[in-house]
Amino acid sequence: MSALSMSTTQNFSQFRTAVSESFVPLQVTSDKPQPFYGRIRMAAADEVHVSEVSAGRHVVERTPELIARGDRKYFKLSLMLAGNGLLVQDNREALLQPGDLAIYDTNRPYSLVFDDDFRTMVVMFPQHLVDLPLEAVGQLTAVRMSGREEGLTGIIVPFLAQMANNLEQVSGAPGVRLTRSAIDLVTTVLANQLDLDRGTGNGHRALAHRVRQFIDTNLSSVDLGPTQIAAAHFISTRHLHSIFREQGTTVSSWIRERRLDRCRRDLLDLVHADRPVATIAARWGFVDAAHFSRVFKAAYGVSPSELRARRTS
Repeated sequence: MSALSMSTTQNFSQFRTAVSESFVPLQVTSDKPQPFYGRIRMAAADEVHVSEVSAGRHVVERTPELIARGDRKYFKLSLMLAGNGLLVQDNREALLQPGDLAIYDTNRPYSLVFDDDFRTMVVMFPQHLVDLPLEAVGQLTAVRMSGREEGLTGIIVPFLAQMANNLEQVSGAPGVRLTRSAIDLVTTVLANQLDLDRGTGNGHRALAHRVRQFIDTNLSSVDLGPTQIAAAHFISTRHLHSIFREQGTTVSSWIRERRLDRCRRDLLDLVHADRPVATIAARWGFVDAAHFSRVFKAAYGVSPSELRARRTS
């Protein structure tokens, strides 16, 4: 589990370096670099990074040249805690005030403009953790979601704000559960914004969402496969395969990735520290322990036991 880290500086050059090291490579400029105050507090739990940033006036840009240097794709979620910020991506602009949320994609150009002192929370996580089509999430980049109003956003904003105020909890034993809960809540808000939960709007997209939810609910079933999934949704297996082909994957690959993700969560969770690796694997549908170990290492670069050892080291 990563420790809480903090970088505080009154030197703009040092702040600019800290920003890129804390997130993804970014271009940071300011027309008022002196005097300058900046602080970044960050905690990480598995693949999720949670940061609290307080700083003075500056502009952050993610340029095509910087994007080309990396191969990992992240989403970033910003919660404005104090001051204002302007997020620009995909020809949209979101003016964020305290209590406002917005999501953006590090694999496409964006800019953030802060005209005065501010404080914000940033959650950065791999895109595969969001159980929604990437093209659907792309419709919500740089869209302001207000936590000052009734609704789902108003429910999760206080939870996220408490995470920002208690980063030592994120870096501690509960960190994996806290951050994954946060991502699940954010995914629920995004789905609601897209009307996927209500099944309105695009019927094809709503069907795809229901299929993915069904898979997540039944990951522990060894019988989970195209035939069972298609029958449960009264569609042909050919139609089912076409849904996942449009997302650039297959039914079996999606199921395997979701099962591996659940196993990874449990292996990092101290609640399951006494459970054998094989028991965790079987819980999520991997009945062959040797096969599980092979596919897990192929996906994450370490064996299940090595990942568990890293957690306690």
